[in-house]
Amino acid sequence: MNDRPLTEKWAPTEWGPDDKAGAINRINPTVVMKALKLVKQGKTATLGKLYSHDIPAFGARSWTMEIPGTPTGGPFGKNALVYHDEFVQTEIGQIGTQFDGPGHIGVRTSKGDFYYNGRWREESYERGPGGRVLGMGVLGVEHVAEKAFVCRGVLLDGPAYRGVKRLPIPKDTKSPGIVTAADVKAMVYREGLAEIGEGDCVFLYTGHGDLWLNAEWKTLSAEEKAKRRAEFNSGEPGFGISACRYFAERKIAMTGGDTSANDAQPVGEEEGFAVPCHTDSQTRYGIWNLENMEFTQLLKDHVYEFLFVWAPLKIVGGTGSPGNPVALY
Repeated sequence: MNDRPLTEKWAPTEWGPDDKAGAINRINPTVVMKALKLVKQGKTATLGKLYSHDIPAFGARSWTMEIPGTPTGGPFGKNALVYHDEFVQTEIGQIGTQFDGPGHIGVRTSKGDFYYNGRWREESYERGPGGRVLGMGVLGVEHVAEKAFVCRGVLLDGPAYRGVKRLPIPKDTKSPGIVTAADVKAMVYREGLAEIGEGDCVFLYTGHGDLWLNAEWKTLSAEEKAKRRAEFNSGEPGFGISACRYFAERKIAMTGGDTSANDAQPVGEEEGFAVPCHTDSQTRYGIWNLENMEFTQLLKDHVYEFLFVWAPLKIVGGTGSPGNPVALY
């Protein structure tokens, strides 16, 4: 049990007690126009992972897709049209490249489960017949999706900063797999970028996500995929809590990275906390998180600052969203 949301008054947020969108509110015309100036070469890069039945997934999450009917329908008309649909069964907002919305992460307090802007889990649910929970109600991701992330993207290259191929899974609080606030500032300086500022979207490349790169995943054997899934899910390098508190101070709009949480785990800067950036950034400040991204093209082109564009799907009551973010530079 954790009463910090109550004693530290995590709600209401700076956007008032009725806000359902969080830090995407910082994406204003000034932020957008400034970000547009970062497009110099007319190049684009997609930052999403493949969605497939055999990709790494947290816990019991899974992706199953079938084509109903062969074909699904037709032929129709004099032109003999035929068509296919697909049937997908999955945790649609929490697999592959995934965006965490307001209904995903909360904190269990002495008064109940506390979510973004002081909303309580039981009071937020949209219920159907028999009390079945059909969605997250006021915590649904569609409230964030009314806006779009169009912002300055900043890519922090962790392996280049540490001088390694891949950041290690942290085993103690001093591990180089934990990226602190001091590390963030040093990486920004090393990459020759302006200081992280309000409305920015900040992404961390750790190299851990290279265990399942799009270009090679389909070429791997089933045994190799199983081995890599196990390694990917065994822990991950990522942000320490000081980095995420620094981002809150700088009033950024979003965090992201190439791992399943972007939090260092199983150990962070402070022992005994479960992915604390999730609760401090998302539940407290509404700084949402985009996970399992791929930065191959940006790294190849040595691009660390770019125009970033993303909007979650308007899934009514959803906890998050899949998608394919875009960088323009």
